[in-house]
Amino acid sequence: MANLKEVKGRIQSVVSTQQITKAMKMVAAAKLRRAQDRIIQMRPYSQKLSEIIQNVSGGQTDVSDNPYSEERSIERVLLVVVSSDRGLCGAFNSSVFKGTKALIAERYSHVEAAGNLEILPIGKKAFEHFSKRKYNVIDTYSHLIEKLNFADVKEAAEMVMAAFLDGTYDQVDIIYNEFKNVATQIVKKEQFLPIKEVELDDSGADFGEIDYIYEPSKDFIFDELVPKSLKIQFYKTLLESNASEHGARMTAMDKATENADDLLKELRLTYNRTRQAAITKEILEIVGGAEALAQG
Repeated sequence: MANLKEVKGRIQSVVSTQQITKAMKMVAAAKLRRAQDRIIQMRPYSQKLSEIIQNVSGGQTDVSDNPYSEERSIERVLLVVVSSDRGLCGAFNSSVFKGTKALIAERYSHVEAAGNLEILPIGKKAFEHFSKRKYNVIDTYSHLIEKLNFADVKEAAEMVMAAFLDGTYDQVDIIYNEFKNVATQIVKKEQFLPIKEVELDDSGADFGEIDYIYEPSKDFIFDELVPKSLKIQFYKTLLESNASEHGARMTAMDKATENADDLLKELRLTYNRTRQAAITKEILEIVGGAEALAQG
């Protein structure tokens, strides 16, 4: 059995750790509130913009003329992997890494074998993880999560879009955590480029039968709206991941605080038992000494 000094030292250590986890939980909760407000405000705008693109493009038979919709033989692939800059957020990062590797094994094993698969990590954890495992990593925008703003994200999106247009990549996918609530983050694997063909909506409406009048022109609308929609989609992805990170960290720190409580109960019980055993031992020694003196 451990002595009193060791148990007391462990109790103090756990108390200090619990104070840290409580503080981190509060900080994560404050950041989550702001991040959640940003993503809630962005979602309607992003969804409406995508809906406009789908409605307009659905009414045309020559949508494939748009360079961002060009389907090619998949020989060169870019995977944009969104993670956090820091740890202590549960399975937030590991889930994205596992999802990325599963996607590579499922769809792009031949591309990876040919050395034509590259990863654009957004977040220091993703950069460190894939760099250590000798993947082809682009370190240009791994810092974006640190100070998330549309200007920097727009620059990254434009780089990816330009690389697709000039044929550097035949397909671009994004892997990230989608924010559902504080306790739930879902790993999403979405095709960013080329833009997927429009399908029928849930009501079964066929946009292809609708005749649209364009103002000022169809070409202007596509030249302006499609790139803008892609940049907004890219930014929304990072906002989703950012909110998910704070939710995951808040949950992880809450669990850590609860675990510290359970551990403190056990340690204090051990401390009391050890103290009682020490007192009992001292009493027995005193009684034994007294009896020895009496017999002497």
